[in-house]
Amino acid sequence: MIAIISPAKALDFNGKPVTNEYTQPIFLNEATRLNRQLKKLRASDLSELMGISQKLAELNVDRNLLWKPPFTSENAKQAALAFNGDVYQGLQAETFSDEDFEVAQNQIRILSGLYGLLKPLDLIQAYRLEMGTKLEFGKYNNLYEFWQTKLTKALNDELKTTGGPLINLASNEYGKAIILKKIKAEVITPSFKDHKNGKYQMISFFAKKARGLMCRFMVQNKISNAEELKAFDLEGYYFNNNLSEGNKWVFTRDKQP
Repeated sequence: MIAIISPAKALDFNGKPVTNEYTQPIFLNEATRLNRQLKKLRASDLSELMGISQKLAELNVDRNLLWKPPFTSENAKQAALAFNGDVYQGLQAETFSDEDFEVAQNQIRILSGLYGLLKPLDLIQAYRLEMGTKLEFGKYNNLYEFWQTKLTKALNDELKTTGGPLINLASNEYGKAIILKKIKAEVITPSFKDHKNGKYQMISFFAKKARGLMCRFMVQNKISNAEELKAFDLEGYYFNNNLSEGNKWVFTRDKQP
């Protein structure tokens, strides 16, 4: 069983990582090709391409120019500890034990516009490249064209070893980087809804955090059977059989903690 999640725009490269263990991204050569393209872009180009402020564009010009393999513990940080968005507030990898990281390495994969597919302990350097960015280079019109076949094959290769299913906890933007109909395993897509104004509805911040919470639940309970995920109960969520249908599992919460 493998769970896929999205990366985060927010990054944290300060402070000492809680583990000295690390691995290298499997698509580092591909990331290097993309970075070469990004290095050609000025701040005004990035601002227009990504819809970001001039100040943020200038920051990412600097990041692109500084980006350089090989990655070491001195110039890079483990992905699960470097990403700092809502999903990662739920994951709380900074609290993981060595045993937790070992489980996470086997079961969690992070999708990335630059790095493609990351394990939690894969080293990364600071960047910004969302999967939906319409970056054209070579024969590719966008990042989906560049990554879809590569990532789908990589996940299928891993699922041969781990067995299925694939737990799709990625956002729509990143989930589209996988050709789900070509995944050679069952695909389960959980969603998370909070009770508000008399009905259950998805609230973006809470749903993102819940995806990370489910990964933490999977890791710390060493879950290898997808059915056991229905016991997910962190921060008040529970499996809602009435709202779930087939492989689309709905978890609801009646009151935020």
